[in-house]
Parts: sequence; structure tokens; C-alpha cells
Amino acid sequence: MLAELRKIRELLTPAPPAPPAKPPKGMVAEFKAFLSQYKVLGLAVAFILGLYLGALVQALVKDLILPVIGIALGPGTDLTMLEVLFAGQTFGVGDFLNAVLTFAIVAFVIFLIVKLAKRMKLE
Repeated sequence: MLAELRKIRELLTPAPPAPPAKPPKGMVAEFKAFLSQYKVLGLAVAFILGLYLGALVQALVKDLILPVIGIALGPGTDLTMLEVLFAGQTFGVGDFLNAVLTFAIVAFVIFLIVKLAKRMKLE
């Protein structure tokens, strides 16, 4: 019975942790380890894609969405040049409207990408 209890104790005792990996030697090996550990390459790709996604959405808003809204408001309405006069001051609302719509679309697309990545367990 004592032997059985020793066996159970051995099975329940956690194994000692593995020794930490030796740091890579040499500049190239250290750089490769840095890239893989911190996922720098993935971050760079995401940054570049984000820049181009923003440019694409900005073109979509400026060239397609704002003209459609302008058609709905009436002929001759250019929303990118929309200005509001108030107390003798001119407020350029068109560029701000363009930036707000671009931000909203990019934020929604990023939300969809993150949601899809979580569903696919790509965190």
C-alpha cells in the first residue's frame, strides 16, 4: 500500500520546469529570434495593409459615397467643398465629413477582421 501511495505522489508532483532556452548567438540569429518572438513581421504587414485600406476607403468615400449623398441633397451640391458660415467665420465641413465617414468605415472593417480572426482562433 505504501508503494501505491508513493506512485500516486510521483504522478501528482509536477515535473520541474524545462530549463530556459539559451539565447541565440550572433547578430543574425538574435535578429531572427527577435522577429519571431515579437511578431514584428506580422505587425509590419498589418501596418502597411492598414495604410492602404485607409487610402482605399478614403477614395471610396470621396469619389463614390459623398457624390451619392450630394445627389440626394440636390443638384450642384459638392459635399467635399461644403462650408458653413457662422458669426462671420467659415467652417469647412466637407473635409471633416469625409474624414468622419472614412474613419467609420475603416473602424467597421477592422472590427469585422478582428471578429473573423477570433472566430477562426487566429489571436
